[in-house]
Amino acid sequence: MKALRWHGPRDLRLEELPDPREPQPHEAVIDVTWCGVCGTDLHEYLEGPHMIRNGPHPLTGASPPLALGHELSGTVRALGAEVPGITVGDRVTADPVWRCGVCYWCVRGEYHICPRSGSVGLASPGAFADRVTVPIAGLTRLPDNVDDESAAVAEPLAVGLHAVTRGGVRPGDNVLVVGGGPIGFAVVLAAKLAGAAGLHVSEPLKERRDRLLELGVTEAYDPRETDVRRELFLKTGRIGPDVVIDATGVPALAAQAVATVRRGGRVVLAGVGHGKVEFDMGQLVFYERAVLGTLGYHHDIPRVIDLMSTGRLDAAPLITGRFALAEGAGVFADLAADRARHLKVLLTPKGL
Repeated sequence: MKALRWHGPRDLRLEELPDPREPQPHEAVIDVTWCGVCGTDLHEYLEGPHMIRNGPHPLTGASPPLALGHELSGTVRALGAEVPGITVGDRVTADPVWRCGVCYWCVRGEYHICPRSGSVGLASPGAFADRVTVPIAGLTRLPDNVDDESAAVAEPLAVGLHAVTRGGVRPGDNVLVVGGGPIGFAVVLAAKLAGAAGLHVSEPLKERRDRLLELGVTEAYDPRETDVRRELFLKTGRIGPDVVIDATGVPALAAQAVATVRRGGRVVLAGVGHGKVEFDMGQLVFYERAVLGTLGYHHDIPRVIDLMSTGRLDAAPLITGRFALAEGAGVFADLAADRARHLKVLLTPKGL
């Protein structure tokens, strides 16, 4: 089979590899239809390794070079054990998080924060390939009315849904989303579903602001030209937003989010960032603000598929490019040169 493998920064190679071995009881093998390019993939491409380990992963044993890609749709090729409601040949998507299954957090169902966890495409060979091995526990069968392209972006949409759930967004809330990239876009869609009355986005790139306005956000601000904190304070009756969700991972913006949310409000940090955040503790204690981290998703991908199936969630606006896997190295180079051009790009090994 062919796979687009990461060998190091800016070094992706389309290579011929053996098919995956027969799956173990906790595994399934999927014939890939589509796989989305994640911001995490792009960061690994640009300056990794970050989440990829130089040596063997403690849970999977995999080490680079390995194929990237964890946002996938495909058909079941082989199952390591029986799965209720899923058979070989079914169309599926997958929660790509490997988990040990026996630690304190896994036993509580909080598999996404298992100390030994890792993701397909980072801790094991990924779905930029003809076939991929995934955790059998993460399989979700696709209803007939959910297409393969939409299913391939269920994973980033689940990140947005989990962040909004963590933030406790309620009908009538005013919400500020910091960052209008793919995860910010997913947060906007989830906040709309949660009933946010005022939905504001801070995003410096005009192309992304225009897309968000078409989606129906209340206002999209350029933070280089607008004091977003002041604008939100005035537009919410000198109260401030109920929830601020940072989708950038930039430490300075996380600190700014704390200063922007209303007294008694909630800040959710959804962007994967690096570095220290500095803020005045009094801004939390005296104003009883809460700061929450959020990692990926927690049984949220099946929720996203259900929302798609019932027509409440349309993934189409998120998908802005489709390419053959053979073009993958060039696609990554283009995305690195111009991030504003696309929100979510999909690669397929099937040919276009």
